[in-house]
Amino acid sequence: MSPEGRSGATGDSTQPRTIPGVVDRVSAQFSDHEALVSDDRTLTYAELRAEVRQAAAALIDLGVEAGDRVAIWSPNTWHWVVACLATTYAGAVVVPLNTRYTASEATDILARTQAPVLIAMGRFLGSDRTTELDRSALPALRHIVRVPIKGVEGEEGEDGTWDEFVARGDGVAAMAEVDVRAAAVTPDDVSDILFTSGTTGRSKGVLCAHRQSLDAPAAWAACGQLTSADRYLCINPFFHNFGFKAGILTCLQRGATLIPQLTFDPEKAMRAVQDQRITVLPGPPTIYQTLLDHPKRGDFDLTSLRFAVTGAAVVPVVLIERMQDELDIDIVLTAYGLTEASGFGTMCRADDDAVTVATTCGRPIADFELRIDATEDGAAGEVLLRGPNVMLGYLDDPEATAAAIDPDGWLHTGDVGKLDAAGNLSITDRLKDMYICGGFNVYPAEIEQVLARLDGVADSAVIGVTDERLGEVGKAFVVAKPDAQLDESTVIAYTREHLANFKTPRSVVFVDVLPRNPGGKVVKPLLREIS
Repeated sequence: MSPEGRSGATGDSTQPRTIPGVVDRVSAQFSDHEALVSDDRTLTYAELRAEVRQAAAALIDLGVEAGDRVAIWSPNTWHWVVACLATTYAGAVVVPLNTRYTASEATDILARTQAPVLIAMGRFLGSDRTTELDRSALPALRHIVRVPIKGVEGEEGEDGTWDEFVARGDGVAAMAEVDVRAAAVTPDDVSDILFTSGTTGRSKGVLCAHRQSLDAPAAWAACGQLTSADRYLCINPFFHNFGFKAGILTCLQRGATLIPQLTFDPEKAMRAVQDQRITVLPGPPTIYQTLLDHPKRGDFDLTSLRFAVTGAAVVPVVLIERMQDELDIDIVLTAYGLTEASGFGTMCRADDDAVTVATTCGRPIADFELRIDATEDGAAGEVLLRGPNVMLGYLDDPEATAAAIDPDGWLHTGDVGKLDAAGNLSITDRLKDMYICGGFNVYPAEIEQVLARLDGVADSAVIGVTDERLGEVGKAFVVAKPDAQLDESTVIAYTREHLANFKTPRSVVFVDVLPRNPGGKVVKPLLREIS
């Protein structure tokens, strides 16, 4: 039988298990403590709750009923935090939209969720996609609230501004209705629908309950030993699990201070760490790689950092070593998760040794069971998860739900991994990324780990391409560091020194940047299109 592991309890069972309940509890416990700090607004927890209740009243005034879906299509502003918490406070369901979506992609999700309200950005990253929405294709969408972005000029739109929206929530009667709605929310009610990245087809909406959206990040916070004294720089987008649940909902439960950043700018991030005395900085591997290699890193005081966690992509061992040694961060952990598991799965612990952190993504958290679907103990196979935080299912797609969760309750992740003797998980690749060269299975992650140690390589990804003689061979896409002296023959020769011949890439393409989704994973189908 394949190795299995099970986590411990997720936390204090007496704590509220609905998001409105947590908002009420934390505002009472940490009333005057900073909850949210942005360039244009600072809110204490008491002030945050007041904003949330008024925005919830405004949603009710717009006709939002319990169970309705409210979409948010905006970058990391303080309005996003208020809007998502207000949506749940009104008994509705949060539907985050990727800020990089085209109007047609956003229209698809708005239509499938039948959202009556969209809280949307104005002009962002050079365009105003909200104005491109085809309202005739969205009969359920009654109102669009435009969120102002500091320093960015944008159109107000036909439905009104944020200030006009929240003004609808004035009045004692409105607040009374809000409190009734909030009290009626149960732990098993759906809190949010996050859509998968859709790199292998049409995105699927993952249904998650309040208890799941709270329990999983609570377990994550426990691993990182987060407290109300922590100040959390959130670079990860709020529309992604890494920003929404490991960010907003984690800070909310611990009373920590959240400092969001609109987009990742390395110098702004380092200045924020220095000026705001940031203690917690999660992110995909590319963020840390950029900070470590930045020529101005020495100009900033980054000594306040105490906790960093990364994942979402293959993590080079050498990167973890540099984070520990060069940034001198007390706790550096790796983790593994996916949207279908409420965003979480496994995580290292603060007392794990450096080798465990550098070479695994830890053990199950959030009451997950973990199993490797392999033919023999210790072998690599598909990673399976089971437990109370596996998704409720896919939106309106029972067939896809049944394909993902088997009759015994195991979630088939599509990731390939193996367990060590202590039950720590190592992800070796995606099932779909494996290729067969000359009859041998090749996992690109192993090659990418080797390339990460080649001097001059900033980033890399490997795919399999068709070969007449061997079936498939490896093709490496490499991002070189500035002024690096690299060519194809150098890269291939280096991998040949460290890998078996069938694993050695046969060709190398140098690119300026690798295509990644918001969670930091390389979008390999896009690489295949240009291969």
